[in-house]
Amino acid sequence: MDDDRFDGMLMNLAQQVGGIEPLFDSFFGFLRRKTDFYTGAASSTTAQETVLKAFKKNMERADEDSREKLAKEKKRKAEEEERRQRLAAEKAKQAKQEESRFEELTEEEAAQVKAQAAGAAAPAAAPAQSDAKEGEGEEDEGKGAIPVDNGGTCDNYRWTQTLQDLQVVVPVPKGTKAKFIDVQILKKKLKVGVKGSAALIDGELHQSIKIEDSTWSVEDNATDDNRLITVTLTKVNQMEWWKSVVVGDPEINTQKVEPENSKLSDLDGETRQTVEKMMFDQRAKANGTPTSDETSKQDMLKKFMEQHPEMDFSKAKIC
Repeated sequence: MDDDRFDGMLMNLAQQVGGIEPLFDSFFGFLRRKTDFYTGAASSTTAQETVLKAFKKNMERADEDSREKLAKEKKRKAEEEERRQRLAAEKAKQAKQEESRFEELTEEEAAQVKAQAAGAAAPAAAPAQSDAKEGEGEEDEGKGAIPVDNGGTCDNYRWTQTLQDLQVVVPVPKGTKAKFIDVQILKKKLKVGVKGSAALIDGELHQSIKIEDSTWSVEDNATDDNRLITVTLTKVNQMEWWKSVVVGDPEINTQKVEPENSKLSDLDGETRQTVEKMMFDQRAKANGTPTSDETSKQDMLKKFMEQHPEMDFSKAKIC
């Protein structure tokens, strides 16, 4: 397994010296000044062989990680396309059913149906406003747009998420080379853009991320004849859904997030139990029913009441 204990320190050092090559100079300079790495080896080639051995080992790991990332992205795109096709088919089927239903009506009957629908919509507006006022004191989790792949779409990018990480996809013009792309990933800030132009994303992240586990890449997009910058952000708190990527951008309703069962099955027992409890409590809160903690307290009180029938619990309250 990779030893990631020093990732934060090395990332900080790389940022201070200004890149990979200066980082190498600093590291090998340390070996020259403070160790016998060059002078104490058994032969003149031992130091070079040691460096090449570590390089080849991590090159193989990098190739393996790249293959896994490409496979994951391919699977995500396939699932997204399948979902789009399914939604399109459902809409087409619904439209066909509506058309068929009205074809069976006479012109007078169709006019009556439309008039009734319009009349029902008018009084419904008042309760909707009332509900909005009542919801002003509720948590922000109950508001926002319906999630798409547990994320959403903004002016300059689209994003998806799992409990562990987020994927932010930013389109840029065709032919944009990686060296002209400016991506800055900090613990609570993200900036993405093309050098010489206004940033496409530049703001405070909704929550903290793990810098050392977050990456970005760029690839051609034949569908829209452009290129896509894909930024993968690993969450620090992997028990929470984000309502937006950047503070101030359009938010989603996290109560509508629907994690796939296949992804839940990949979690260990304790984590999966926590996630399922969180999902149950979100649905209970939305439906106005008791949460798991409230149900547990009620069960404890009921059991205590059964064990002590001589006591009066008529005025007992659950706190």
